[in-house]
Amino acid sequence: MRHRLTLRLAGLVVSLVIAVVAFLALGKALKGVDPDKVFAAMRLVEPQAIALSLVFVAISYASLTLYDWLALKMIGRGDLPYRVAALANFTSYPIAHGTGAVLLVSSAVRYRIYAPYGIGPGDVVRICFLTGLTFWLGNLTALALSTIHAPGAISRIDQLSPDINRAIAIVIVLAIIGYVLWTWNGSRRIGGGHWSVPVPSGRNVFLQIGIGLVDLGAAALSMYVLIPETMNVSLEQVVVVFIAATLLGFASHAPAGIGVFDATILIGLGTEHTEQLLAVLLLFRLFYHLIPFVLSLALFGGVEAYRNVKRRRLAPSGW
Repeated sequence: MRHRLTLRLAGLVVSLVIAVVAFLALGKALKGVDPDKVFAAMRLVEPQAIALSLVFVAISYASLTLYDWLALKMIGRGDLPYRVAALANFTSYPIAHGTGAVLLVSSAVRYRIYAPYGIGPGDVVRICFLTGLTFWLGNLTALALSTIHAPGAISRIDQLSPDINRAIAIVIVLAIIGYVLWTWNGSRRIGGGHWSVPVPSGRNVFLQIGIGLVDLGAAALSMYVLIPETMNVSLEQVVVVFIAATLLGFASHAPAGIGVFDATILIGLGTEHTEQLLAVLLLFRLFYHLIPFVLSLALFGGVEAYRNVKRRRLAPSGW
C-alpha cells in the first residue's frame, strides 16, 4: 500500500513539473506574438490543406478504434462486433483525453458501452490496460525509429546532442525487441488472481505496434499538411516533435495536453514564423481535439438516451 502511494505521489510530482516547465516555456514562446497575425495566418491556409488534414484526422481516429477491437480479442471477447469496439473507443478516448482524467473517464465510459454485452468491471480494466499498452508501444516505437533517422529534431526539446539522442533511441528499440521476445509464446500475465491481465503474444505485439504507428503517423500528418512550405519544416521533424509532444502532454494529465503539447511543438519546430506555427496549432486543435470531443459527447449522450428509452418501453407497466 505504501509503495503504491509513493508511486502515485511520484507520478503526480512528475506531472506537475512537466506542466509547470511547459507553461513557463509556452509563456516565453508567446511573448511578443501578434494575435492579428495568427488569425491572418489561419485564413491563409489552403482549403486543400484543411481537407487533407481532416482526412488524416479521420484515418487516425479510425485506427484508434482498432485498439479496442484488438483488446477484445486478447481477453477472449472477439465475438463482439467491430461496431461495438469502435463505439466504445470513439466515445471514451476524446472525452477522457479532453478532460485529462484518462484512466477514470475512459474506464467509466467504456463500462457504460460494454456492460450490456456482458463485459464487467474486471474486463474493462483489462481493455484499458491493453489499449494503453498499444498506445505506448506505438508511440515509443515511432519516436525511437524517427529519432534514429533524425536525431537532431528532438535536441531542441531535451537539449541533448544528436548522438546521445540516437543512442537512447537505439536502446528503446532494443528494449522493444526484448519485450517482443519475452512475450513471444503468449504465456505471460501481469497481476494475479481476479485482476490478472494476459500480456499479448509477440505476434500480437507486432499488430499493436502497427496499429499505433498508423494512428500516430496519420495524426502527425494531419498537422504537417497545415504547415506552410515557407517554414521549411521537414516531415521527420514534425513526426519526432509531434510524438514527443504527445507523450509529454499525456504524462502531464492536462486536458488534451493543453499547454504542454503546444509548448513542445513551439520549441521543437520553433522558427521565426511563430504566428504561422500558432495558426497551425489552433487549426490542429480544432480538427483533432475539439470537433471529435463534441462529436463523442453527442454520440455518447445519444446512446445513453436511446438505451433509456428502450428500457422504459420494455419495462412492465405500473398499472
